[in-house]
Amino acid sequence: MHFEITVEIKASAETVWNVLTDVETWPQMTDSIEKVEIQGSGPFGKGSTARVKQPRLPAAEWTVTDFETGKNFTWASKSPGVTTTAGHVLTEQPGGTVTVRHILDQTGPLAPLTALLLGRLSRRYVEMEAQGLKRKSESA
Repeated sequence: MHFEITVEIKASAETVWNVLTDVETWPQMTDSIEKVEIQGSGPFGKGSTARVKQPRLPAAEWTVTDFETGKNFTWASKSPGVTTTAGHVLTEQPGGTVTVRHILDQTGPLAPLTALLLGRLSRRYVEMEAQGLKRKSESA
C-alpha cells in the first residue's frame, strides 16, 4: 500500500518543523493518535524510537530511519509480515508557506492483506494528522 497527502501550511518552516518533530504532543493535534512515548533520552532524530498508540490499532514501536533537520524525517514500524514506513517532507514555498508531504508505505508478505483490512483507516489517520499539523502550526 502506498498513500500520500500534501498539505499547505501558512507558517514558517521552523514552526512547522518544531510542531512536526515534537511527536509526544501529537495526541493534542489529532484524534488519530492516543499516545506517543519517546524511548530513551536525547534529542529526537535518526535512531530515535517511540511507542505510538492509535485508536483501533495495537501500540507499535517506530524507529526514525532518516532525519534531515528542518526538511524531512521518516520512521518505520515492523510487525509480523508488514513493515510500515511513514515519511514527512517539508518544502518552503514563496510567500511564507510550507507544503508538507505525508507518505505512508506498507511492504512485506502480509502488506496486501493489511491494506485490505486497514487501508481505509490508515489513509483516514494520515489525513487527520496532516490537518492537525496544519491547525497546530498555523495557530502557533
